[in-house]
Amino acid sequence: IKDGKGTYKDMQTVPLNKYMTDDLRFRNKLVFDLMQPVPQMTAIRTQFVHLYVKDTTEGGSGEFEDYGLYTRLEQMNRTYLKNHGLDPKGYLYKVVNFEWQVYEPLTVSEDDPSFDKWAFEAILKPKGDRDHSKFLEVLRAVNDYSVPIEQTVEKYFDVENISYFIAYMMLIGNYDAGARNEYLYSPLNSDRWYFVSWDCDDSFVRTEYEMSGYSEGGSWQRGFTQFVGIVLFNRFFRVDEYRDALTAAVNDLRENYLNEEKINERISVYRDIVLQDVAKLPDSRYWSSSVEEFDYVSSMLAHEVELNYGYYLESLEKPWPFFVGIPEITDDGRLRLHWNASYDVDGEDVTYSCILAQDPAFTDVIVSAEGLRVPELICDAELAEGEYFLRVRATNESGYTQDCFDYYNRDETLNGKRYGCMAFRADGKGRFESIGNTE
Repeated sequence: IKDGKGTYKDMQTVPLNKYMTDDLRFRNKLVFDLMQPVPQMTAIRTQFVHLYVKDTTEGGSGEFEDYGLYTRLEQMNRTYLKNHGLDPKGYLYKVVNFEWQVYEPLTVSEDDPSFDKWAFEAILKPKGDRDHSKFLEVLRAVNDYSVPIEQTVEKYFDVENISYFIAYMMLIGNYDAGARNEYLYSPLNSDRWYFVSWDCDDSFVRTEYEMSGYSEGGSWQRGFTQFVGIVLFNRFFRVDEYRDALTAAVNDLRENYLNEEKINERISVYRDIVLQDVAKLPDSRYWSSSVEEFDYVSSMLAHEVELNYGYYLESLEKPWPFFVGIPEITDDGRLRLHWNASYDVDGEDVTYSCILAQDPAFTDVIVSAEGLRVPELICDAELAEGEYFLRVRATNESGYTQDCFDYYNRDETLNGKRYGCMAFRADGKGRFESIGNTE
């Protein structure tokens, strides 16, 4: 809304989301509505909106056109901070793709001629003060392994904020949080940084994925292990006290805010609104579900919280996921397959299994090994030019197994991700490069 033309609910910027790919049309709204009463969290306000648009420009009809159902959200900006009792002069960053590593674009100030705005905002998008020295201070502190992480957390973070943020994301099954889809906020005159939730439309999807056979949000993306690839959380969860705080937050949310009664109470309010709109144009042309499917998937959302709770408990027992490196040729001409070491919170010994194959289903096996006690396998395999697939898993003494972080999602035989699969290409001359995935 232009300056001087008023506001809508104290906002000049009013995001309206259609959610055409969400047949429930309310997942994101449900997440934030359930979050509203949680004292340890700050949630954006949402509202169902039926939108009509009148084109008054030359050639326009001048009549209102029905655009159907939308969800109105709050824009995360200085106005948001003010409306939620936070510091509108504080620091606010949208996390785009950030794993708390010291990326070079983040180390250059904006008044430096070498500052690359595009590169910076591909990692973090500033929504507040653009002096990034304060954020660079906390980023370097997180990556300073000479200082115990407890000292860094005590100075720069709030244990309760981190615990509730991660606990909530786990229980709603939001596998697309951690390295993106949240905000970082710090008041002007404080060293502390806080996580603020944003964009949770990949939540409560397990039932629908199971119905469609889509493989997503599985393996290490279940439980707290989805966060351990991020430097801050990797160090945070190695501390017993912090894992206990996370468990306490999980239990509080599950019992008091994400229980079956509260979830179904919200859904009953949404149901009539959504079904009324998706049954008629323009929304009916985008709706691929049915009332029966809508009601079934809705009825399973509370069950998904319990399912995710079980995944969390299981993740506490598993070794941690890890990254696989690009294969190498040793000085004596052998093939070296290698990966980072896994970690076990109980200090149990971890062994590895490794399979190298010519197909992502691992049926055309070149070499395999189990019970490896070091994170590498050196073998005599010679790889001709082509694509290859490497699967590495870690198993602790208690018998719990975990995939590596790597996955492959260009497998035509699989709808979604094939977890624990690192794909690479060989040139036939001893050189290799990662194929990666489509994300």
